[in-house]
Amino acid sequence: MNSKPDLTTLLSKSVVLGDGAMGTMLYSKGAFINTCFDELNMTKPDIVKAIHDEYVASGVDFLETNTFGANEIKLAKYGLAEKAEQINIAGVEIATQSAGDNVMVAGAIGPLGIDVGNYTAIGEKDVAKLFEPQIKTLASADVDFLMFETFSHCDELLAAIRAAINCCDLPIVAQMTTNENNETIYGDKIIDSVARISEFDQVTAVGLNCAIGPAAMLSCIEKLRNVTDKPLSAQPNAGLPRNIDGRTLYMCNPEYMAEYAKRFFEKGVKIIGGCCGTTPAHTKEIVKAVRPMDKAMVERPATIEIVEQKAKRLTPQAMDKKSELGKKLAAGEKVFMVEISPPRGADVSSLIEKVKLCKASGIDAINIPDGPRASSRLSAMITAIKIEQSCNIETVLHFCCRDRNIIGMQSDLLGIGAIGLKNVLIITGDPPKLGEYPDATAVFDVDSIGLTKVLGDLNCGLDIAGNSFPQPIAILTGVGANPVATDIGREIDRYRQKIAAGAEFAITQPVFDEQSLLKFLEATKDCKVPVIAGIWPFTSFKNAEFMANEVPGVVVPPKLLDKMSKAKTKTDGIKTGIEIARDMLEKINNSVAGFAVSAPFGNVKIALAAAGKMEIKKL
Repeated sequence: MNSKPDLTTLLSKSVVLGDGAMGTMLYSKGAFINTCFDELNMTKPDIVKAIHDEYVASGVDFLETNTFGANEIKLAKYGLAEKAEQINIAGVEIATQSAGDNVMVAGAIGPLGIDVGNYTAIGEKDVAKLFEPQIKTLASADVDFLMFETFSHCDELLAAIRAAINCCDLPIVAQMTTNENNETIYGDKIIDSVARISEFDQVTAVGLNCAIGPAAMLSCIEKLRNVTDKPLSAQPNAGLPRNIDGRTLYMCNPEYMAEYAKRFFEKGVKIIGGCCGTTPAHTKEIVKAVRPMDKAMVERPATIEIVEQKAKRLTPQAMDKKSELGKKLAAGEKVFMVEISPPRGADVSSLIEKVKLCKASGIDAINIPDGPRASSRLSAMITAIKIEQSCNIETVLHFCCRDRNIIGMQSDLLGIGAIGLKNVLIITGDPPKLGEYPDATAVFDVDSIGLTKVLGDLNCGLDIAGNSFPQPIAILTGVGANPVATDIGREIDRYRQKIAAGAEFAITQPVFDEQSLLKFLEATKDCKVPVIAGIWPFTSFKNAEFMANEVPGVVVPPKLLDKMSKAKTKTDGIKTGIEIARDMLEKINNSVAGFAVSAPFGNVKIALAAAGKMEIKKL
């Protein structure tokens, strides 16, 4: 038996990325359409292995054996029923050779190929028995788990699952196929079917594959979360097939598939791969898109282990002594911040003028993002220093875990304290794939929970090695919060860990749905730290669509998109966006400690107008 971790263990830790199509890849390499693709395990194993090798090189976590149609019923159509065991064993051996020690092998099993109208006549027990020979062969050949895929009839899939339970104890991933109406070709509601197959303990994950492209599958996946607590899987086709000059082509390019892979991930899908039409080029882009996001989200220790020591832990300063912002928050006074991104070059003169306008308008602090959307700009720390030196206003410096190891981050936090910056917002950070340098290396030694603990210790005169220093720093520590996170339970748990690690205030993602914010505040009311609501004033319908579709952690209700769509001019778009932002401020004013208003595209006048600090007519 192999010693690879089982699927269940991997799913508990991270997203699991699978390979793409086998059949369309074989076709592209010269296999005739009327060939028994499963028989190629015996007649042309080098071609099958070459495809597996390409998928392994793309960075996937598992390969599927080339055995989708290798049951006796389907093989009989080619006169190969008696070779079923050999074909399945060969399929596992080829995949195992390519997989090596680090990639799992999934035993691929498809439908029997029996017309659904014959099920009643055959009987469920007999249908299950028809699956057993293939399942037993794959299990005895040491696959890591079973992948039931492209099932259109729920009763057939249930029979296959019962057969597997009777034959082995391997984890099962059970996938059905659906149309754009969220139904199978037999008219079964996919939601009802997934609910039924989720009832079996041995079914480790459930989901969809084949038939539809990523956009339609995403829409359906969002509905499945309401009927199952199993990990979800998604393996869409590369779009709907089109016949061009006699060839069947799938039109979704790798970048398009990768974009939707990110959206699957953001919706909580735990197994992501591809089906018909996808290639190693597609899976490579999916891996590049999702792996950094997963690394950023992986649960890391909420504390940094400190070696046993006798160093004295000093009492940190109270938040009202750390900064003017801390003083206002401690006193329960409403605070207003404006978020302005650092410039792309080294010239800060324009930014300084914008900050001076904010200061004159009564803004309490300036938020300085650290590489937002994984972009490369002037150092956020240097930007904050220049602002405070020139404008006599406090900054809230965002501090990202992505770009430095823990040693470098600790050094910078000490430097922040030494230079006199007083407020820091700890964030995990966007993965590089989201930005202009997708091949840049992300570090993520710790996430925002771990780094909040590091800063809390530095405020007490202790470094990460347990060494003491005589003069602690005194930095007000903030963290992020997302009231509309897909997995809100996980978000609340992480939020509580941040508070326990030493966070003294929180700033939310831009809020467009007041009810979600209020529910989040109610669920975390025992945390008792000031929560500042993020506010983003739209500038156009296109801007609203971008926020809704492209910015992780942001949800824009359809009614707001509809409202923005009615703005026909640039001026109307800005005014409508400001009106929406002001309406949100009014609705949540009594529930939050203040507002962090973003300056869209660097336009602070829009932010000031949204905050009620400037009349719209002065824009």
